[in-house]
Amino acid sequence: MTRWEAELNPEQLAAVTAAPGPVLVLAAAGTGKTRTLTYRVTWLLEQGAQPGDILLLTFTNRAAREMLERAQQLVGPAIGGLWSGTFHHVCHRILRSYADRLGYSRNFVILDRSDAQSLLGKSLKALVADTKHFPKKEVIASLVSKAANTQGDLREIVEAESFKEPVDPERVVAIAEAYAAAKREANAMDFDDLLVLALRLFREQPDILERYAGQFRHILVDEYQDTNIIQSQLVDLLASRHKNLMAVGDDFQCIYSWRGANFRNIIEFPKRWPGCAIVKLERNYRSVPEVLTAANACIAGNPEQFQKTLLATLPALGRKPLVAFLRDAAEQSQMVIRHIQRALASGYRPQDIAVLYRSHFHVMELELDLRRQRVSYELTSGQGVFESLHVKDVISYLRLCCGSADLFAFTRLMALLPGVGPKTAEKIWLRLGGAFDPRQETQRLQLLSLIPKKAQDDWQAIDRLIAGFQADGLENDGNRAVGRFLDAWYEAYLQRTYDNAEDRAADIAELAAQFKKGQSVPEFLYEVALMTNLDAENAAAFKDVQGVRLSTIHQAKGLEWPVVILLWCDEEMFPAAKSLKEDPAAAEERRLFYVAVTRAKRELLLCVPSMRHLPGNGGTLWLKPSRFIKELPAAAVTKRFGLY
Repeated sequence: MTRWEAELNPEQLAAVTAAPGPVLVLAAAGTGKTRTLTYRVTWLLEQGAQPGDILLLTFTNRAAREMLERAQQLVGPAIGGLWSGTFHHVCHRILRSYADRLGYSRNFVILDRSDAQSLLGKSLKALVADTKHFPKKEVIASLVSKAANTQGDLREIVEAESFKEPVDPERVVAIAEAYAAAKREANAMDFDDLLVLALRLFREQPDILERYAGQFRHILVDEYQDTNIIQSQLVDLLASRHKNLMAVGDDFQCIYSWRGANFRNIIEFPKRWPGCAIVKLERNYRSVPEVLTAANACIAGNPEQFQKTLLATLPALGRKPLVAFLRDAAEQSQMVIRHIQRALASGYRPQDIAVLYRSHFHVMELELDLRRQRVSYELTSGQGVFESLHVKDVISYLRLCCGSADLFAFTRLMALLPGVGPKTAEKIWLRLGGAFDPRQETQRLQLLSLIPKKAQDDWQAIDRLIAGFQADGLENDGNRAVGRFLDAWYEAYLQRTYDNAEDRAADIAELAAQFKKGQSVPEFLYEVALMTNLDAENAAAFKDVQGVRLSTIHQAKGLEWPVVILLWCDEEMFPAAKSLKEDPAAAEERRLFYVAVTRAKRELLLCVPSMRHLPGNGGTLWLKPSRFIKELPAAAVTKRFGLY
């Protein structure tokens, strides 16, 4: 038998041994959420519950496996037969038994992302005669998925998007309907269908709902704050019979609304389940007291939440989080590199250090400086700044503008045009004699004559930009050259091509700002080529060496490091300008800041540059410190102005 009191703190014990009925466990950062869930499963089994009576829902199959493995260590093979896994996994299992009730056969096919987009692409081609200025299948798929996961109106979702070129919502709806019909005809479901159809099955077939609601006497949900509206409704239906539902999550860490997570699910849990027990886990086993003081202060100002206070269990470090007020991105990079060097000199390993940021473009200048200084680092995205497709596109454009058009840059830029694939681009290159100098108007006219007719409008827009590059002397103003390309043509291309076009456009705008004063475009391109080659050499020489981690905060959730550095703690950077338009109170942005702070186990550096160089005109934007920095009590942090 398990010695509960010896292995759990009082709050964990209260959650694990909670009486039957609905329970909301508010597990603050680093308070032993996984341990609590694992022991709850063990408790239920030791109290006589059968494994098949228990449903454990998680957001990753890995999390479910880890919990079951831990539970098995406690109770042995008695764990067999317990239902566990992601929402999609469990819904798939149910649909395999009852898909015929919805008009599918039980051997339905599950489409992976690629197959789903391919099938949707056929509907797109069938309904859109001229696709060259219409969003690509990947973008339409993202819109359809957003509507499915939020139960939103697809027309309204399309209208809310800021497309530079008009997009007819009715046409998108027609494509979605044709796609749905094609899936049905192929006896296929995509990833979103697993949730949507399982919910429909329960609502339309009461006997099936009764079977599963009757079977699952105990339902446990991990990371409840991340559930979308469909997942919440599925849980409520399944728990409607026995009402033994334990939802474990932290409203302070609800940061995924952009992918459908619904904050109302956790906040309104007590309303949907009147009389539910609420247990707060506040004892933190991850961070030193100095970090927790900052974390408690930064989240306290949110208007609607379950108030919690992180309580320290570790001894004090003796150093408060450092807020560094810096001049600009260049000085921020210097500060970060010096901080990393100090941490390494004091005994930390590179993998003990993480640099976090709100948006990917925030880290561009630092990444370039890390490359220059040959500091080993790893990106959570796995892709460096010059490895991303959109940055490669712009580099190819600049190479073309400078008259250094090689086969690779030429074919890459040509392939952006509608109806021009790599093979067609290479044929055009050969017909040009294997050379192209855009500074020669006769060669540009010859190229126009070789380009397929449906691509000529787009190419003429680019051709005008190339001509303007020469006429306006932009060879010495790469900032403006990139800004023009983005504004005049490339941003619209991004919106047609990618579901994260706004992030990619921000990357390009930041790339434009990387041109140093007096640096010519050819010099910049040479530096890029040099660094790219050095990266390849470093990758071969240090392939087994772990580096400093660079990560967005969203990607860092659930992870922790002894040393954490947070970039660009400024208004309209963090909180992000776009988020402030949608939520002036910045509630979710504040939760995101809290998540960033609570990743730190021992040391925390918060960087606050005071100015930012703008793309396009090369101007300067003066910044104000983030409201999240201002909300930190003076006694909770150490402030420094300038470098060490």
